[in-house]
Amino acid sequence: MRTAIIVGGGIGGLAAALALHRAGWQVDVLERAPEFGEVGAGLSLWPNAFRALEVLGLDGSVRQRSVLAGQAGIRDPKGRWLSHSDTADIERRYGPTAMIHRAELLDLLRSALPAAALHSGITVHRVQADGTLHHSDGTCRGDLLVGADGIRSVVRASLWGNGITPRYAGYTAWRMVTDPVAVSEGSETWGRGARFGYAPLADGRVYCFAVANAPQGAADPGLAGLRRRFAAWHDPIPALLAATASDAVLRHDLYELPPLPTYFKGNAALVGDAAHAMTPNLGQGACQALEDAVVLARSLDGGGLSAYDRLRRPRTQMIAARSRRIGAVAQWASPAAVALRDTALRCAPRRTFTRSLAPVLSWTG
Repeated sequence: MRTAIIVGGGIGGLAAALALHRAGWQVDVLERAPEFGEVGAGLSLWPNAFRALEVLGLDGSVRQRSVLAGQAGIRDPKGRWLSHSDTADIERRYGPTAMIHRAELLDLLRSALPAAALHSGITVHRVQADGTLHHSDGTCRGDLLVGADGIRSVVRASLWGNGITPRYAGYTAWRMVTDPVAVSEGSETWGRGARFGYAPLADGRVYCFAVANAPQGAADPGLAGLRRRFAAWHDPIPALLAATASDAVLRHDLYELPPLPTYFKGNAALVGDAAHAMTPNLGQGACQALEDAVVLARSLDGGGLSAYDRLRRPRTQMIAARSRRIGAVAQWASPAAVALRDTALRCAPRRTFTRSLAPVLSWTG
């Protein structure tokens, strides 16, 4: 039986392990944390992610534990609509969109794997292109090595070198899950150099995110600072922040990877953020990791890692570039530029947004 060692037990790593397991591989997932878990908040699953989940056998379970709803559109801080999303048309053309807590998706992926395949508390120090790993418990080797260890990947640094440095996007983000609040649909609000978005979760809580321009490593104003910053923004934003506990807020500066020249070396391949960490402006980070997993397993039965690279690198780098451009426009702070942006959004036909998503959402595997 072919053996695969996956470094990283997040969504990309577990999805890759599951795809390979279903294809007949013996898999071992090495996770640095003392236990498999997820401290994140919510994530969006677009139609392309559901096609990957269908291949993994999890689409039905995900539907049961998520809210099937797309984003209603974009508003300005006073609550006036800049752009409405035709969620019904998106579903007709491409399929469902859902919001789920990261911990829920991680639990579904983990539960679908043999318990013996999951190894926590193991720190990988370096790897070799032949599939050999040197870690805190010794040395092991697999026919395939999968680097799913995030934007600061040890696998990538070992094989691609330390010259590939994540780039700061110019803005920071706060993610949080509120206490239960009655919210029927999600939306996003664009201001001057700041944004706020929210979407209901299946248990009545609400996933929220805030984004603001800031110097890299700037001091965190905390929840109190967020409440002050967004106090005058439209309902229900102040109420959502009021329903948030201070220990429920995660704050991270946002980074992305420069485009890599290849996603594989020897018997090693990169998936997820280790290969193509992108800004979250398209909500495609987890979706692309799920796609990676499915395509990797299929490629190994025909074409090998070069086929995986050929299929995944152009697509993920295209999506990363789109996300970067959207973030740049969304974070404009000049009054003149914001007025121009908002006018353009108001004048654009609704179908323009749906058509623009086609290269991202039409993926079929």
